[in-house]
Amino acid sequence: MPFVPALVIVDVQEDFCPPNGSLAVTDGRSIVPLLNTLLSYPFPLKIATKDFHPRNHISFASNHPPPNNKAFESVITITNPLNPGESQETRLWPVHCVKDTPGSELVPELHVDKVHEIVEKGMDQRVEMYSAFADPFKQPCVSRSGLAKMLHDKGVTDVFVAGLAADYCVRYTALDAAKEGFKTRVVEEATKAVDPASMDEVLREYAEAGVEVIGKDDASIERVRHYAYPGQV
Repeated sequence: MPFVPALVIVDVQEDFCPPNGSLAVTDGRSIVPLLNTLLSYPFPLKIATKDFHPRNHISFASNHPPPNNKAFESVITITNPLNPGESQETRLWPVHCVKDTPGSELVPELHVDKVHEIVEKGMDQRVEMYSAFADPFKQPCVSRSGLAKMLHDKGVTDVFVAGLAADYCVRYTALDAAKEGFKTRVVEEATKAVDPASMDEVLREYAEAGVEVIGKDDASIERVRHYAYPGQV
């Protein structure tokens, strides 16, 4: 069977990491050494993603009137701007990862020099976009990042997902990778959740979608470690 693996590191940015991130995930910074280990392996394609929001993004609680504008608590309904008949509910968040601000930067200890491509997402202020592939609307989709084309153009068969946060952007990126036809694995120790109690639901969704949760010493990781590019001796 062909095996062309890609690594997708999701949103390991200052605003998602302690000590100063506006939406810091508990222990978020602690996964960086393992991410750097993964980046040292010979994946033919290594991608890092970034939330890269405008200041008027719809997910920011401060962009909504009271009383339904409490970060982490309030839930709003977003209507597809291209189809009023399609809508979704989403949680509101503190202002985070505003484009071209320090909070949007990948953390400096991440070995970004080993990354082949950086994919920015969440740039359309009208829609939420947890997945690094696209927003969740289907009829039609409003915003695509180009990640799917990047992976398909490289002939990728297997996608390994890590980063932040396990219950949001990692979750939806992995689910969309599976929908795109890639054999998808989430490296468990290389991600942290906003709400660890929600992970049972996430794991159920993974099981239904065929997404595999693996450990850092899984046989598939060992296969990557010994990966040889076509024609490589």
